[in-house]
Amino acid sequence: MKAAAGHKTDVKDCEWIADLLRHGLLQASFIPPKPIREVRKLTWYRKTLVQERAQEVNRLQKVLETANIQQAAVATDIMGKSGRDMLDAMIEGTTDADVLTDLARGTLRKKIPQLRQALQGYVLSHHRTLFQHILAQIEFLEETLAQLQHDIDELLQPYEEARRSYKLSLGSVK
Repeated sequence: MKAAAGHKTDVKDCEWIADLLRHGLLQASFIPPKPIREVRKLTWYRKTLVQERAQEVNRLQKVLETANIQQAAVATDIMGKSGRDMLDAMIEGTTDADVLTDLARGTLRKKIPQLRQALQGYVLSHHRTLFQHILAQIEFLEETLAQLQHDIDELLQPYEEARRSYKLSLGSVK
C-alpha cells in the first residue's frame, strides 16, 4: 500500500489507495470477534487505572517530600504495610520519628537508624488532608482494579484451556 518515495500528499495517497482497492489488492483490516473486543477494552481500561494509581502514589511521595519526609529513600515501597501504617499514624497526628519508626515491619526493621532520620520532618494539617485524599483515591483505584480484574477473568473463562496450553508451550520454548 505504500507509494513510491518522493513528494507525498494526502491527495496522492487517496488516489493510490483507491487504485489499489479497485484492483482488489487491499486486505480487510482484522476485526477480532466481539468477546475478544470486550476483553481488550477492559484490559485497556485496566492499564489506564494502573497508570492512574502510579500517578497517585507519585503524588503522595511528592507531598511527603514537601513535609521533608524522605521515606522512599529507605523503604522500597511507601505503600507497603509498614509505609501504610506510618502514613495512617501521620494522618492521625503522630509526628515523632521514634513512634513512626516503631511501626516498621520485616526487612525495614534492619534500617531503623536511616528510617528514623528519613521520618524527621514537619507534617502539617494540610499535609494530613492531602494524605487522606490521596490515600482514598488510591484505595478507590485498587478496589476498582480488583473488580475489573474479576470481570476480565470471567470473560476469559471460555478461553482457559487455550491460555493453559499457551503457557505450557511458552515453558517448552525456554
